[in-house]
Amino acid sequence: MSQEFDLVVLGGGTGGYVAAIRASQLGMKVAIVEKEKLGGTCLHRGCIPSKALLRSAEVFSTLKEADKYGVSAGTVGYDFTKIQERKQGIIDQLHKGIQYLMKKGSITVFEGFGRVMGPSIFSPQAGAVRIEKENGDQEMIVPRFLLLATGSRPRTLPGLVIDGSYVVTSDEALQWEQLPASVVIVGGGVIGIEWASMLNDFGVEVTVVEYADRILPFEDEEVSKELARLLKKRKVNIVTGAKVLPESLEKGEGKVSIQAEVKDGVQTFEAEKVLVSVGRQANVENIGLEATEIKVERGVVVVNEFFQTAEPHIYAIGDVIGGLQLAHVASHEGILAVEHMAGQNPHPMDYTKVPKCTYSRPEVANVGLTEKEAKEQGFDVKIGKFSFKPLGKALIHGENDGFVKLVVDAKTNDLLGVHMIGTHVTDMISEAGLARVLDATPWEIGQTIHPHPSLSEAIMEAAQAVDGKAIHN
Repeated sequence: MSQEFDLVVLGGGTGGYVAAIRASQLGMKVAIVEKEKLGGTCLHRGCIPSKALLRSAEVFSTLKEADKYGVSAGTVGYDFTKIQERKQGIIDQLHKGIQYLMKKGSITVFEGFGRVMGPSIFSPQAGAVRIEKENGDQEMIVPRFLLLATGSRPRTLPGLVIDGSYVVTSDEALQWEQLPASVVIVGGGVIGIEWASMLNDFGVEVTVVEYADRILPFEDEEVSKELARLLKKRKVNIVTGAKVLPESLEKGEGKVSIQAEVKDGVQTFEAEKVLVSVGRQANVENIGLEATEIKVERGVVVVNEFFQTAEPHIYAIGDVIGGLQLAHVASHEGILAVEHMAGQNPHPMDYTKVPKCTYSRPEVANVGLTEKEAKEQGFDVKIGKFSFKPLGKALIHGENDGFVKLVVDAKTNDLLGVHMIGTHVTDMISEAGLARVLDATPWEIGQTIHPHPSLSEAIMEAAQAVDGKAIHN
């Protein structure tokens, strides 16, 4: 006999398990179906492992420059096996924490591949889930509500085959036992730039090949330009406006080469590895959507503002619906979806208030509209900008590159966007996110007393700079 639940979550990644916890808090009987491990891509193949490696790279880079702090570090090196062990230890600790939360919330976890079924003897409406286990056994569970949180996987270019050796995605690169001497990164978006920064800090020769006319093409143009300048200063080779030709790939004898069309013709790039970082593709295949009324357009599940699909009792969140494919976005979507199921009447999600971060060195963070986007939407804008260079805390930290930039509506003084590049800005962007939620004006931000010395003083000064009142400009 099939088990019945108020909510079944298909996928135990960040969005899925957070939604399950919120549903449990609201008194629902909840189950999660996960074919691998709770925590999903973010914990096991994305956010957490990559940031662990980035931290080790940052420490190594700092130690190489220890003398400028008056510290003698002697001969500096790294053991990549220990670095990987540290990364795995962090993952394991967080995974145990999620397992504990499942027990605490009395959430049933089914291990196996979940497939959505159409109307059947088990349920008069689509949404029952068949769990296919590794040993061949199958089990059917029937939910009142179903939440699709199946996530995504690395996208590749047509004809560019990922072999796991010469040509890899971030999934394979995270499992490297040792670092290559050289890497060509195809794609200069967030993931590609994080890998470029990390590998460069570890001493790997890095080339970034980006199709757009600049790296981080969705960031404010000034931020993209500044990050490119700083990475080039660190000897990262950046080639923009380049269309990779997958058919040109050649590999063998420890080397791989690939060509790209550039402004002046065709250029060949050679390295030990090619890391393909051209975005992520939603996991919509083979999960049974064809047995439902659910619509898939442009490779993602179509939902309304409360994340309902064409089957009102089936919701979808996270990477599988496209949009901002970020862990914190999936978590918030999951909470709103569950609260809507429970009749809590949540406010629809405002994606212009979502902070977005790149954990390179220096870091990049933003919330809201870029200067170009604001102008394209018809706003008369004014800008407040403040560099980290005169800040005492930035000088003390030894990293004073970068700036904070505010984009403001000149007519209403509304804050439209905040853009940052510099050390620890991924920790600072939440203040800007709160300012957006509260519709704070630059004057209000400037009136907020910020501690001295602190990096956050740059936010206060940038806000004051909107009206020409910055003290240290």
